[in-house]
Amino acid sequence: MKKIVILFLASLSLAACHQVADKKYIAIQGIDSTKNPGDNFFLYINNKWNDTAQIPPSQSGVGAYMFMNYPQRLRLQGILDSVSKATNATGSIEQQLGDFYASGMDTATINKRGYDPLKPMLIAIDSIHDVASLMRFVAKGLEVNNGSLLAFGVGPDNKNSSLNIAHIYQTGIGMPDRDYYFKTDSSTVAIQAAYKKYLTNLFTLTGADTATAQKNATLVYGIEKQMAASHKTNIELRDVNANYNKMPVTLLLKRQPNIGWLNVLNGLGVKTDSIDVAQTAYYDQLNTLLTTIPIPDWEVYLKANTLTAYAHQLSKPFGDAAFEYTKVVQGQAVQKARGELMADAVDQSLGEALGQLYVKKYFTEDARKRALELVNNLQKAFAVRIDHLDWMSDSTKQKAKEKLFAITKKIGYPAKWRDYKQVHIKSNTYFENVVSAASNNYQHQLQKLGKAVDRSEWFTTPSTVTAYYNPAANEIVFPAAILQSPYFNDAADDALNYGGIGMVIGHEMTHAFDDQGAQFDKNGNVTNWWTKDDYARFKAKTQQVVNLYNTFTVLDTVHVKGALTLGENTADIGGVSIAYDAFKMTPQGHDSTKIDGFTPDQRFCISIAHIWRVKMKDAYLRYWINNNPHSPPMWRVNGPLMNMPYFFKAFNIQPGDKMYVAEKDRIKIW
Repeated sequence: MKKIVILFLASLSLAACHQVADKKYIAIQGIDSTKNPGDNFFLYINNKWNDTAQIPPSQSGVGAYMFMNYPQRLRLQGILDSVSKATNATGSIEQQLGDFYASGMDTATINKRGYDPLKPMLIAIDSIHDVASLMRFVAKGLEVNNGSLLAFGVGPDNKNSSLNIAHIYQTGIGMPDRDYYFKTDSSTVAIQAAYKKYLTNLFTLTGADTATAQKNATLVYGIEKQMAASHKTNIELRDVNANYNKMPVTLLLKRQPNIGWLNVLNGLGVKTDSIDVAQTAYYDQLNTLLTTIPIPDWEVYLKANTLTAYAHQLSKPFGDAAFEYTKVVQGQAVQKARGELMADAVDQSLGEALGQLYVKKYFTEDARKRALELVNNLQKAFAVRIDHLDWMSDSTKQKAKEKLFAITKKIGYPAKWRDYKQVHIKSNTYFENVVSAASNNYQHQLQKLGKAVDRSEWFTTPSTVTAYYNPAANEIVFPAAILQSPYFNDAADDALNYGGIGMVIGHEMTHAFDDQGAQFDKNGNVTNWWTKDDYARFKAKTQQVVNLYNTFTVLDTVHVKGALTLGENTADIGGVSIAYDAFKMTPQGHDSTKIDGFTPDQRFCISIAHIWRVKMKDAYLRYWINNNPHSPPMWRVNGPLMNMPYFFKAFNIQPGDKMYVAEKDRIKIW
């Protein structure tokens, strides 16, 4: 297992470390000299790797970015294998992690239990006799991660970011998003059929004959399609103001009397006089459907929802049924190994406990300090870029810089770790362990309601390869896991690190000023800090981004969705601009000395292409285009670079090259 990790991570690195004249450097290898860098820079750098890289059968893709979480899970599995076999002090995080993992690895016990652990919930559904008891079950289900007709959360108020309030969101469907219920292309129709088959299999596994199971699946699908009709699209969900609708509970009681909000809030354990109803149309539709759909039909729907919620915690036939559906949606050939699945499950349930052991083993304070240095340099570079903008007034520039320097920087791991002592874990009760962890997570969230926002809280685990900007807290977060090759290497020259993690840092900073982030002020409140003319110019520039990315063809006639990916594309374009300016502040940035035959600027651009080195199955790429707000990796490289003057100069991009864009047409926002 350890050998697999080493080989996988090596495939992500630029190459081995070489030494010339007492100086070490990382050599560039794998460039496809048959490709013109001005036609497709991503393929010029990555095509040789792409031709030979093998997607593991249990994965939908391979390479950097989110697919680095595959070797991360193998690292975590190594940690968990160790603690599960050790003698640990009762109540220690090692004991909690080890017993949770061991319970999930005990497939003999899990298979012997079948779906017995779920029977009390299914029996409770049979006792539902009216809308009130239906909604009580729905509300109580949220405590144990059995969400169905309600999606509830606690988080900052968009208009008062220092206070946590109650939020509810559209939900109620089993497929990835509402469009899957209405599209008629062959790929989507196949997914619809696979989903209905999945539901049929679940009903069969719990005792229904084939005809009844198929009838139930059709019934459930029909209910979900009615709810999907009220859903906003993924693009519509990007509208910050349209998805904030804070309402008094008294108004909801009048507007949606059938839901019975007082009954629901009591079931949720929530005491509040107002709720942000993010998508009102869904709850208006639910209010109607509660009277038009008979209670017995709702019982069938809730059983299907409960079975899908816990399929992976039950015996093997349930997990197999779930995988057969996932295989059609994402193209994964075989199921993940049990150890990998359990490492992921532990990370989701006890993430910061596992994070402590991960950081201790794999993360250094030197890496944290170097990353902070890069963050600070990019912040300075961004400020200079704001000063030099030709489309923004001085008053708005001042407010933009105030917001920029108010950004909180979180690197590596949280300042304080979560306590999981309330999670009850035994080494032979996997289902109950998962439920206990879910209940603990719900209570952790619920206790924040009505209280001041804890700005020290993290919303990812240290072992996850990701980074994010949180507009409500005006913060950027870089977990320990992303501070590794190909993004960051403490032994690498500045060109590689600024083109790698520097681009990621610049990307997250730019999110504070993308189409959504620009609507939040330095304190995380949705408020207009722009002049009318400045904001109009900003909107016009972001429309250029939409128009450009709409032209990129991914598969056949499938294009990047410019409106869906606008925020991420804006952040990519800004990220490579800011990272380059920050790189120019370093000694190497001022130099022109070649390393391994490449100038510093060329190495900077090459690093950008390396960090998005990814190969995906076509099925997963289609899934990505429909649901992911990021452009696929090739266009995260080519899209930004075709707007960068330094790229044109470094690789002599000329008119006639496919990536050539006339200077007057290049996009420059930040």
